[in-house]
This record gives sequence, C-alpha cells and structure tokens, in this order.
Amino acid sequence: METTLPLKLASSRPTIGVILLNLGGPEKPADVRPFLYNLFSDRQIIRLGPRLLQKPLAWLIASRRAAKSRAAYACIGGGSPLMKITAEQGRALAEQLSGHGSFRVVMAMRYWRPDADAALRELAAAGIRRAVALPLYPHYSRATTGSSLEDLRRAVGRLAGNLALAEIREWPDQSGYIDCLAAAILQGVRQLPAGESQVVYSAHSLPVSFIKEGDPYLVQIERTIKAVERITGLAGRLCFQSRSGPVEWLAPSTPEMLEQLAREGCRNILMVPISFVSDHVETLYEIDILYRQQAERLGMRLARTESLNVAPPFIAALRDLVLDAVNQQGW
Repeated sequence: METTLPLKLASSRPTIGVILLNLGGPEKPADVRPFLYNLFSDRQIIRLGPRLLQKPLAWLIASRRAAKSRAAYACIGGGSPLMKITAEQGRALAEQLSGHGSFRVVMAMRYWRPDADAALRELAAAGIRRAVALPLYPHYSRATTGSSLEDLRRAVGRLAGNLALAEIREWPDQSGYIDCLAAAILQGVRQLPAGESQVVYSAHSLPVSFIKEGDPYLVQIERTIKAVERITGLAGRLCFQSRSGPVEWLAPSTPEMLEQLAREGCRNILMVPISFVSDHVETLYEIDILYRQQAERLGMRLARTESLNVAPPFIAALRDLVLDAVNQQGW
C-alpha cells in the first residue's frame, strides 16, 4: 500500500486523538490470574458453554493456568513489557505526528489496563471529538483487531457518543511496515553463516474454525510474507505458535516446524515473529527461551529478528497510517 503524506495540517485544526489498541498483559505476578480471566471472558473469541457460564468457567480456567503463566512471566522479569513498550510507541508516534497538526495519542488494552474507557475519558478531558483507532495488529482477526475494535465501539457508545471514530482495520502490506520487516530479516541473516540459514516466520496461531468462517488472518499473513520476500529474496517457512485448548489449530506448530527442519538437516534458523510488532511473552519467552532451547537440543542454532518496538522507521509507518486515515476522513 503506497502512502502519500499530506501537507502539514494547519495548527488551527482541532486536536485529533489516536487510540493505540493492543492486547495488554500482566505487569506483575498478582496480575496474571485476573488478566487470564479477562481474556477467557471474551466470548467473541472463546465460547465456554452457555453464555451464563462464560465468566464462571473463565475464572476456573484462569485459576488453573495462572501458576504456569506466572512461571513463564518469571523468566522474563515477572510481567509483560507490553504496556511499557506501547506507551513508548505512543510517545514516539506523538512526536512524529507533531509536524502534521495537533494529535494526542492514548492506548487501550483489550484485557488489561488502561482499557478503552480510560482512553476515552482521557480524550474527553482534553475536549477531543475526533479519533483514529490504530490496532497494533497488522493482520486482521476477530480474535485481535475485531475484538479490540468492538470493545472500543461499546465504550464509545457508553461514554463518548459524540466522538467521530475512524477505524484502521488492517495493514498487512503497508510499505513502511514491510520495509521494517525486510530490514530486520536482512540484518538477522548477516549474523548467521552465509547461505546456511533458514528463515522461519512464526505467527500467533488461530483455531482452524476461525479461518473456515472467513477470518482473513492467514491470507493477510501470507500477503505480508510475499511482500517481504520480494525485497529480501529469501524464501521462508510459515508456522504458528501459542496454541491453547483442545481445538484444531493452524499448522504446523512452531515446535513441529523445528523438528521438521532438524530432520532436513538445517543447522541455522532465523525466526521472524511475523504477527507481533512488540516484544512480549510470545517473543521473549516462547521464542527466545523455549524454541531456542528446543533448537539446541535438535542440533540447530536459532536466532530471532529484533522486534519493531520503537524503531523510528516503524513509528514512521504508524504515523503514515494515521495520516492516511485523517486524510480519508477529510479532517
């Protein structure tokens, strides 16, 4: 998707809000069970029996899984860095937007704090009546972007009925984002033996039923990979991590992919967390610890591309998404 930046917006125009949407994560061990409860209470992505039983079953599952999750977070400092990184992304984005008008950037976490209500209250306190919703998920799925946008819409209905909201639905082949991924891959490959590494894209898994019901997530992941490979010239393999629950998930799983590559004689892997733009438990624990240890046991070396986090070119890509949305609305 080509981006054409507008001329600098007149300073007299009203301030526009930007709401960064993300999953959220527990910041300390005591947060783990309530975070999991919030996650499993979301009937839009997980249906636990009849509607009346959703929350009681969510609390039961959260209680059973809390100890294992706390152990994982303990390996990366005790909690998720996602809120801290998202806040840093917001500050960096606000700085890059400052030359194009008046913007106020806030964040809304789907399953933790600050939530959509808090974000809207902050915008309302500043007298803001126009806002762009920017999901930090490049690929649309009802489990991520869909749930976050629906939650935000409900909050707008409760608290800010006069807020004009522009929604960015997906950005799997936004040019700046693709350039960032390609640059990270080329940098990562240079750290491995020349010509002896396999690029592996690891995306967060989804139940196969979601795809059968029309969720575009997988198609958009494939679009991203094709766009990246046109730049890098490196063919990669796609797999899926973070399965949870007794349903059919997208395959192959990342552990299965590692086993397959070992059987094929692969010795060096560059893993690209394709559906993640920020470091969190899936990158810092699953990839950096679990999958790296598995690769070592199989006689392979596993390296990972740097997460985009607050890299200036990535923040510039987010800026372009916001400005495109503003232009489309005529704001």
